[in-house]
Amino acid sequence: MTLHIPQLIKDGHHDIADLAAKAGCGATTLRYVMDHVTSKGVFRQDGAGRFEFNAAAEALVQQSRHLDLDGIGGRFAQVWGTLLSFVRTGRPAYSEAFGRPFWADLAAHPELARSFDALLAQPLEHGISDSDFEISGGWESIRTVVDVGGGAGTFLAELLRQHTGARGVLIDLPASVARAAAALDAAGVGSRATTVAQSFFDPLPAGADLYLLRRVLTDWPDEETVRILQRCAEAARPSGRVVVIGGVSPDDAPRSLDVEMLMVGGGKNTISEFRLLARAAGLDVTSAQRQPPAKFVIECQPLPG
Repeated sequence: MTLHIPQLIKDGHHDIADLAAKAGCGATTLRYVMDHVTSKGVFRQDGAGRFEFNAAAEALVQQSRHLDLDGIGGRFAQVWGTLLSFVRTGRPAYSEAFGRPFWADLAAHPELARSFDALLAQPLEHGISDSDFEISGGWESIRTVVDVGGGAGTFLAELLRQHTGARGVLIDLPASVARAAAALDAAGVGSRATTVAQSFFDPLPAGADLYLLRRVLTDWPDEETVRILQRCAEAARPSGRVVVIGGVSPDDAPRSLDVEMLMVGGGKNTISEFRLLARAAGLDVTSAQRQPPAKFVIECQPLPG
């Protein structure tokens, strides 16, 4: 496991020997690291050399999923070594570091896939759940939601708990689906949920009221984004809708791309850019709304024909 030093200090372990024992590492080497990060403003140190929690350390606790160096956080940390190739070519160089493209690497290492599922289950923003979002006309008319690329099922479970009149279908690869079934049952919504083990590049179950893409498009460049949207458009015709959360930003938002995801093969579009991709996939953007406290929700409908 990774060391989880911020959480240990938050839990009351302040002395370096105590921290090292709890973390399972050497006290001398940990002291070097702690002195360095404290000099950068993370943690405080009292006159006795004990480490105290501060706001910067709280941010580390909240972002601890990225510090899980035994899981997907370790891959994201190491992928920075491919930055020069990425800048020179404009193409992801993930395979230079790990021998396979990102998704093939997850398929080859189930423990990484589990770690990535756990990352996707985290709120979009600090302390904010994104399962509470509004759609045009309200949820009363939604009977079936297809969570496309729904990972381990945490998000769909919460959605079904909030909207008791809806049923859910989770689409993902077999390893994720196997975990999702257990999560949905544990949440008490298993009787209203179905899991389907498949790629979202293949035809999706047709006829649902809503096809949800949550944090999916962030992981793919434009060509694959269009293919995913096309599958949703085909399945949603004639009267369903496609809802996108994550991977698209307002036109007036700061252009702060997730460089890590770009380097592993993903991207992020403004709403103007996304409208063009959606139309190429057979979809019309009918709504793009900021929703408090920190969500941007896009709704699309299939174009006629």
